[in-house]
Amino acid sequence: MTQVIVVGSGHWGKNLVRNFYELDSLAGVVEVSAPLRQRVKEQYPHVPVFSDFTEALATDISAVVLATPAPSHYSLALAALKAGKDVFVEKPMTLRAAEARELATYANTHDQILMGGHLLLYQPAIVWMRNYLTSGKAGQVQHISTHRLNLGKVRTTENVWWSLAPHDISIILDLLGHPKLQQVNASGHRRLQPDIADDVHVDLTFESGQTAHLHCSWQWPLKQRGLVAIATEQMLVYDEIQQLVTIHNKRIDPKLIAVDDGTTVIDIADAQPLKLECQHFLECVKTRQTPHSDGWNGVAVVNILENVQEVLNG
Repeated sequence: MTQVIVVGSGHWGKNLVRNFYELDSLAGVVEVSAPLRQRVKEQYPHVPVFSDFTEALATDISAVVLATPAPSHYSLALAALKAGKDVFVEKPMTLRAAEARELATYANTHDQILMGGHLLLYQPAIVWMRNYLTSGKAGQVQHISTHRLNLGKVRTTENVWWSLAPHDISIILDLLGHPKLQQVNASGHRRLQPDIADDVHVDLTFESGQTAHLHCSWQWPLKQRGLVAIATEQMLVYDEIQQLVTIHNKRIDPKLIAVDDGTTVIDIADAQPLKLECQHFLECVKTRQTPHSDGWNGVAVVNILENVQEVLNG
């Protein structure tokens, strides 16, 4: 049985701790906060708890899961890789594309598993859409538009782009077939704090000719999460909150006439994407297969994050 040590048991880390425990794969937890260490000990009394990351690296456990604040991802992931561990690191993989490339290159060179925590790539509805679009039934995929909007949670140390966009960038790249970025246009508004964008619109153009639009906001009256995929024969609409995919048999024909042949709602089997993601990492460690959200996927996401931020900075 593959075993992992989870580093960080806070806001999101506690969910990873729980899932790997339920999968009978939790060999330890690293937590620098004394109160959180105590909570872990009470909830999982038979699981070793470390206060120091280097103690965990000294064990013979072969895999590490990082759920620490994003600024620490690069240094911790690199230390774990150099200690010979396979690594799962939550999004964003790093805060700089150059650092992400260094991690991915190191993992490749040393035949180690490096997996990014792009949770929504393991959401059954996204998996269904990926397979459906790949089948060609909808025609050629031309454009993806995503929206991730809500009232709060407002951050004071990162803007809404870095907070929310990694999810949607990973989905866009996945559904478009991982095209290379060609051009970025972006605009951001700073209504709540002088130096932190709270509402961002981004347009991406890829070398394939495909395009994407992203809208992220934490100053929005309604909670809306989802996407629209436009292809030459059909259009797909995904409601992330309701977990519904609707196929719109709509298109513009060669004579520029709108064609509407109705809609079909797809019933997606209910599942827990985080558990599926954790299972995938364990399977990759065991079989040495490349993760679906591998290190280079993480590089591509951080590259877009960084490019858009440069535009927003002017």
